[in-house]
Amino acid sequence: MTSLDFSREERGFEAFYEQELPALQYACASYIALLQSILSRTPHLDITKVEGRVKDRLECIAKFSRKYRAALEESNTPYEIRHYITDLIGVRVVCLYEDELEKVAQAVRSHFDVIDVTDKVSAMESTEGSFGYKGLHLDLRLNAAQAGLPEHAAYAAQPFELQVRTIIQDSWSVLDHKIKYKKAIPGQLKRRINVLSALFELADREFRQIRDETEAGLRHAPDETEAPDSAEPEAATAGPQEERPAPPGSELNAFTFLKIANHFFKDSDFDPRKVDLFVADIRGWAPGITRARFNTLLRATLGTVKRYRQHFEEANPQTSFNAYTVIRHCLYLGDRVTFRRALRNSSREAFEAWLRNHG
Repeated sequence: MTSLDFSREERGFEAFYEQELPALQYACASYIALLQSILSRTPHLDITKVEGRVKDRLECIAKFSRKYRAALEESNTPYEIRHYITDLIGVRVVCLYEDELEKVAQAVRSHFDVIDVTDKVSAMESTEGSFGYKGLHLDLRLNAAQAGLPEHAAYAAQPFELQVRTIIQDSWSVLDHKIKYKKAIPGQLKRRINVLSALFELADREFRQIRDETEAGLRHAPDETEAPDSAEPEAATAGPQEERPAPPGSELNAFTFLKIANHFFKDSDFDPRKVDLFVADIRGWAPGITRARFNTLLRATLGTVKRYRQHFEEANPQTSFNAYTVIRHCLYLGDRVTFRRALRNSSREAFEAWLRNHG
């Protein structure tokens, strides 16, 4: 029964909260599990966490008092507090990039009806001189098809709020809540908070652009694998080679390494972090090495190293001889002085012994 008696409605909400808390906690855990399942099947999404909570009872009452009580009492409109707490259950999805917010929103529409949407990204970006965390907030409930399933029966009627943020927006929100005074503060302090907020926004944008430019770099990296063996004939000869500064755009980097490595090792999976470290090692052994020289070294020595790998694996069936190990041997065989550090002493001695008999 609705009324205008706040004390009565507060007691009513407290009784409702105590009675429903176990069911709310169960519903929250179920929504988290369902969202994890949905998002794990959604391609091209980098989700860092899915978490949720049932809003604290006192926080619910404080939110009602702050946002709704005065207007309802001013208009003489009876109320029940629980009807105004749309985020009694709150679930948060944290992704990596700004353009994934809408992808998450689209993905959840397969299982949920959207009651309301609050796009705090657009709201913040359309105003000047404001600060605070951004994100996408959706009030959701199970759609008819999902609500009719027996496994969802216990909480089918319970809506919840879904917050979707990038990892940087989520970090800012944590800091934002620690800033106790944000509105009625001196201008200089407000400016400093604005600057801090802008840095987080810039970081979000740069993070996405770095991803986009990395993907573009991988797609458009020059393909040296089509070059004839004579492109750098001196690179394939044994003995030390003087590494001159690479002309602009010709250096070996992670992108051009992958283009060449994927050509020679089509069945291998090159993890980006391992590639990054390995290419840094190669450039440390041979400062100024070009992608053309790297390609030519592989072309000239790969056949020999593959024969050695076959011998090695037959003699050591429990030991891995992966693509990185093949490349290390190719580089050493192509230039024993420059790439001496590519192999450990024991590996180098075993390879040299085999070469003396089969090389």
